[in-house]
Formats: sequence, C-alpha cells, structure tokens
Amino acid sequence: MINASVRKNLTSLFSKSYYHVSLNSAPPPTVFEFLLHRHHFSPEVASRVASAVTVLRNLQKSDALLSFLKGIGFTKSQLEKTVKSRPSLLSSSLDNTIKPKIKILQDLGLSSNDIAHIISEKPAILHTSARNRVVPALSLLKGLLGSNAEVARAVRTSGWLLVTDLEKTVRPNVEFLKSYGIAMEQIIVLMNYLPRFLLYRPKLMRKCVENVSEMGVDKSSKMFIYAVCVVGSMTKQSWDIKLQAFRNILGFSEDDISRVLKQAPLVFKVSEDKMRKVKEVVLATGKYKASCIVKCPKSVMYSIEKRFNPRFQVLEILESRHLITRWPCLGAICRMSDDKFFEQFVSPYSYEIGDVFMQRMIKR
Repeated sequence: MINASVRKNLTSLFSKSYYHVSLNSAPPPTVFEFLLHRHHFSPEVASRVASAVTVLRNLQKSDALLSFLKGIGFTKSQLEKTVKSRPSLLSSSLDNTIKPKIKILQDLGLSSNDIAHIISEKPAILHTSARNRVVPALSLLKGLLGSNAEVARAVRTSGWLLVTDLEKTVRPNVEFLKSYGIAMEQIIVLMNYLPRFLLYRPKLMRKCVENVSEMGVDKSSKMFIYAVCVVGSMTKQSWDIKLQAFRNILGFSEDDISRVLKQAPLVFKVSEDKMRKVKEVVLATGKYKASCIVKCPKSVMYSIEKRFNPRFQVLEILESRHLITRWPCLGAICRMSDDKFFEQFVSPYSYEIGDVFMQRMIKR
C-alpha cells in the first residue's frame, strides 16, 4: 500500500497544465487527482473521498459545484469536511440541489461565513428537500421565535433544525414545556443555546422533566430547563457514574449534588478527566482545599490553560515580591473577567513587575 507521503510525491508529477487540459479531454483525471490538483484537497481527504466515489461522470459540473462553494465563502478545510462527510455531493446538481438551499439561507440573513459553517457542520442540509423540510422548518421556527434574526441564531447553533421533522419534535416539546409552566422566554433561550434538546422525542422529553422534578428542582427556577437538558443528555447509568465521580473525585455530598443541580446544572456536563485536572491544579497552589471547589462548583468548568494557570502564576509572583499578603477566594479567581483581574492584581503593580510581561500572562 502506498503511504500518504509517497502518494503525494507521485501525484505531484502531474503538471497543472496537463490537468487543466484533462478536464476537457480524454483521459480524465481520477477523482483523487481532481480533488488534489484542481481543488487542493489534502492527499488524505482526496483519498478518502476517492474510495467512496470512484468515478465522476461530469467533471465540469463537479468542478463548477466546488468552485461555487469556494466562491460563497467556504474555506479549504470546510470544503474538505463537507465533501468528506458527503462524497455524493460531487455528483449533485448545482442549479437544482445546491443553489436553492444556499439562497434560502441567504434570504434568512445569514452571512457567507455562517452558511459555510452551518453546511460544513451538517452537509445533509444540501440534500434535504427544500419544499418538504427546510422551508417548513424555518416557518415553524419563525412562528416560535418571532423573527428571522432569532431563527438565524438558532440555525447557526444547530443545523439539525433544518434536517429534522420539527412538527414531530420541536412543536410538541415546546407545547409540553409551556403546559408544564416553563416560560416561553426560557424556551427561546434554550432554542438559541441548546436547540438540539428540543429535538428529543416527546416521550423522552416528558420523562426528563419528570425526573428533574423528582430530584427537587423547582420548575419555576430559570435553571430547571438546563437541569432537564443535562439529565436528559445521559442514560441513567451514565448519570449515576457522573454523580459518583463528583462524590469520589471532588468530595461532593448528596446535599452538595442537590444544591448544584438546582443552582448550576451545567456543571454536571464536565468530564471526569477535567474534574481531576482542575482539582490537581487548584490544590497544587497550596492556597486552596478541595472544599473550595465544592463551594464554587463552577470552577471545574473554567479553562486551566486560559484562566487558572496564568492567574495563579500572577498571584505567585505578587506574593513572592510581597505585593499581596493573601490570595482571593477561588470563586473570585474564576468569576473575574480578564479586565477586572488586570485592574485589581496587575495594574497597581505594573511599575514593579513589568506591565508588558504581566499583560502577556493575562491575555495569552
């Protein structure tokens, strides 16, 4: 088997001038050569697509289709991702299949960057019926959300909304949540940030809501809907394993778990690996105990590289130079914006420790 590097060297022997001529004369290039030379796909992606599509019946049409997508803003990586996910796209009709979908998204007010992102994340949109699925979906979403701008925001978050029968999922789920006492404002927030939750089967949605209610979360709380999302995203076994991780790794009690589910349910989406790493970094400072994480459970959601490490380094320097006598509580460290942290712990001491150096640590 020829490895990727050898294949790359061999295919580089084909000159661009030869390839250009071969689009219009026999013998035509292979699918691999077409993607590699004409559209500059990586050898790996070109090979992957070529294994699924061995022959292109009309190179000119395939070339026009890919050129069109590039022209409306697809980057090389987005084009590769789209074609790799859906190789049959190369044989699609540009005028009858592709352009109508693009026009619908443009009319919605989506930018070229938005459209390229949405389609590369969910290429099935291009092969979904515009009349039977895409247009009805957009109409239903506008009826719920009120404007094209809100619909566009939801679609940016999840292209699944355009390939699923929303009459069987979103509509009955929204009606159920409203009947259960969930305010439409909360449902709209959910649509904007976690739209795939509303694509759950209605039977599963009802079960999730009942489970969260039984766990003691008040349905009038703004966190109720997020608790339902988190619990509903896991099987019972996965949920039990997650809770055990919070007990064993972070030392949460049953009361702690109940409190966090009511106040910050998205904390339970954090992986066990992230819990361990945050605990290790926090305890390594010698300034905090594991109980500090229990008191500030959202701390496990923050980035170690972008928040904890640079801020801890700053505080260590300040303390070593006797510029501060005590560290702020863990919750304050986590919640402060970069600007606020700089204002409080860097700016007053910049003449001592170097403004440029400290800004680099905070902003990196």
